[in-house]
Amino acid sequence: MKINVKTVQRFSLYRRLLLEFQPEEDRERIFSYELASLAGNTAAQVRRDFMVLGYTGCTSKGYETHRLVESIAAVLDSEEGQKVAIVGTGHLGKAVIDFFRDRRPKLTIVMGFDVKPDRVDCTIHGCPVFHADRIEELVREEEISLGILTLPVEASQAAAEALVRGGVRGIANFAPVRLHLPPDIHVEELDMTTYLETVAYFARVREAPSDDADDLLL
Repeated sequence: MKINVKTVQRFSLYRRLLLEFQPEEDRERIFSYELASLAGNTAAQVRRDFMVLGYTGCTSKGYETHRLVESIAAVLDSEEGQKVAIVGTGHLGKAVIDFFRDRRPKLTIVMGFDVKPDRVDCTIHGCPVFHADRIEELVREEEISLGILTLPVEASQAAAEALVRGGVRGIANFAPVRLHLPPDIHVEELDMTTYLETVAYFARVREAPSDDADDLLL
């Protein structure tokens, strides 16, 4: 089964909301319309997404929250877990390391890389940091499959290529530059300027954006 990007993103959002909902509301069940309201989409979309998981709820009782979390985890998480390396440990890199610490047990930032002397051979929020000239060597040695780039534009392409040579299969790129990598490497471009300009536009015109239709890819 292959699921498109927006559906995966919704699953990630659903899981976060469900994990917050359980202790806060002290409830074991949730209705599709409740989750839709929290997620900012429709009950019909929620039900379609959960059909992808192969899990259906009861009309009168809703969905069991713990079973939903387990079903989402079965799709999103690797059974053996995945290791992540972050390249760039300035203010943004440090914030990412701190934010993601202990957030997902199956997805762990295990090391960082930088070139500045004051950021190398140290530990940031429990994450060891090494010189960037060791990216390929250590990524391969530690069998790291994912990378995060929080670098200046001019350094991003070379760092991405080093990650790929080390065996990384997916990269989250915070630098405002499009990477040129093999087609089998999945890249998510997280350009803060684009997101902020999008927010600014819709705040100015005071009109809700329309989402593109997306469904399960067959």
